[in-house]
Amino acid sequence: MKIILITGASRGIGRATAILCGVKGWSVAINYVRDEQAAEQVALAVQRAGGSALTVRGDVSVEADAVGMFDTAESRLGRLNGVVINAGIVAPSLALADMGAERLKRMFEVNTFGAYLCARESARRLPRDRGGNGGSIVLVSSAATRLGSPFEYVDYAGSKAALDTLTIGLAKELGPQGVRVNAVRPGVIETAIHATGGQPDRAQRVGAATPIGRAGRADEVAEAIVWLLSDAASYTTGAVLDVAGGR
Repeated sequence: MKIILITGASRGIGRATAILCGVKGWSVAINYVRDEQAAEQVALAVQRAGGSALTVRGDVSVEADAVGMFDTAESRLGRLNGVVINAGIVAPSLALADMGAERLKRMFEVNTFGAYLCARESARRLPRDRGGNGGSIVLVSSAATRLGSPFEYVDYAGSKAALDTLTIGLAKELGPQGVRVNAVRPGVIETAIHATGGQPDRAQRVGAATPIGRAGRADEVAEAIVWLLSDAASYTTGAVLDVAGGR
């Protein structure tokens, strides 16, 4: 049985990943920042699937919160075997010239700084030379890092691009201590994040233009994440896996 912490797990890809971990019989710490009810519903779904679950509130961009969620997860569930760094935000579509400083600052605080804080905490706890069990870290990047998202989310694309680089470097730091580090880059996926960005129909519209001809589903991305967490991916590290329908 594995013990997994997933950030941003109350909805979308994080939710689907938590439930699939439950199907595996794993224990899951479900991080959320605001919607406690949604997080509790995910916990119930994990339990119904066959796993155990704990909800942990925390803003990944706040150091005390990030450290606290790891402390809580390990004190309640035990030493972590895996971490999914998934929490992220998007904002309404704009050209960069029209973006305010506060938007830019918040985008990088959550998507980049928050991810680095969580990666740092993972690197302090999972390695064998620090008393950990080894394990796997999976960062949720985005196909936007390859495409740039012009006139929509160039800030989001840039904030996620840092995760691709982090994956490569951290895999080399932690590999000797039994920790694998990989990333998935989802394409256009049917989740609520598009509505947050002011385009609730974006997944259907953009997905239709992919080689596969449709948007992806959160559970399809979760399959890739859980594979990377699992022992089946034991020789995979430093990889950045596109789950984007060929886009």
